[in-house]
Parts: sequence; C-alpha cells; structure tokens
Amino acid sequence: MNRSIYLAAATVLALAACRQNTAENTMTGANAMNAAGNIDMTANATNTAATNTATQVDSAFVTSSIEGDTAEIAIGQLASTKGSTKAARDLGQMVVTDHGAHKQKLIDLANTAGIAVPTEPAADGHANLLKLQKLSGAEFDKTFAQMLVDSHHKGIAKNEKQAASGDPQTAALAKETLPVLKKHLAAAEALAK
Repeated sequence: MNRSIYLAAATVLALAACRQNTAENTMTGANAMNAAGNIDMTANATNTAATNTATQVDSAFVTSSIEGDTAEIAIGQLASTKGSTKAARDLGQMVVTDHGAHKQKLIDLANTAGIAVPTEPAADGHANLLKLQKLSGAEFDKTFAQMLVDSHHKGIAKNEKQAASGDPQTAALAKETLPVLKKHLAAAEALAK
C-alpha cells in the first residue's frame, strides 16, 4: 500500500511539473497569458513593430535607386579612364565617388529593412554603358555628358517626388541626395556644351 501511495505521489508531482513547464512555455509565446489570465500582447506588438518598420520603407524606390547607382558607377568608371578630356575624366570620377557613397547608404537601408539588394544595373543604364564602350574621343565625351544630363533629370524628378511623399527614411535620403544630383547635372551640362 505504501508503494501505491508513493507511486501516486510521484505521478502527481510529475504532472504538476509538466503543467508548470507548459505554463512557462505558454508565457514565452507571442500571445502569452499573464498571471491574471489575460492575453499579453507585448511580444506580439514587438514582432509587429519590427515587421512594420521593414514594410514602411519604400522597397521599389530603394531597389531602383541601387540599380541606378550601379549603372552610374559603371559609366563613371568608364569615363574616368576613357574620357578624352580632363573634364570628362574628372566628372566620371565624381560620379563614381558620389554614387558609390549613395549606393552604400541605400544598401545599409535595404539590409536594415530586409529588402533584397540588387546586383545588376538598371536596364537603361546598362544599355548606355554598352553604347559608350563603342565610342571614343570627343564623341565619347559628348555622349557621356548627354547621358548624364538625361539620367540626372530623371533622378532629380524621382528624388523630388520621394522627398515630398515617401516614407520618412527614403524621403530624408532623397532630400540629402538632391544637391548632389543637381551638382552632377550642372557639370554634365557644362561638359555637353
């Protein structure tokens, strides 16, 4: 009989331990019950806030801007070595430096927001690069300058729109970028003349 009592006591203790373990696991879940039996939304709210931060960043703007920077960097690198004048080579290097710094900011933002970072240039930028590779001398310089004028007009319009109506992070980056794009445009217009 003593043996039955011990066995019963051991079973009760084991069940109590299992129940305690289950209660602790439940408390660590996203919708855990607090001690009063109410649902604790703290963990769930934290997870939702992290998700909302990622989705609040305009991924289309970030992605297309990285692709644009990738193209501008490749074109600038080509111009910095193939330009027939010092002005063309200097402009190419300025484009590489400035768009490289901008691209890194975009990559950092993409990584923080969970946005996939593209590795290919924008299609129109890639087409411009292929066209420039076939040119040389004054024709190269003039075509390079006109390509920058065209791409920077588009880039300025895109960044002005984002600065005015984008999410806080991309709007701030767009505002910061506009003076640099305008500087490039002015230099490209001067070279095109």
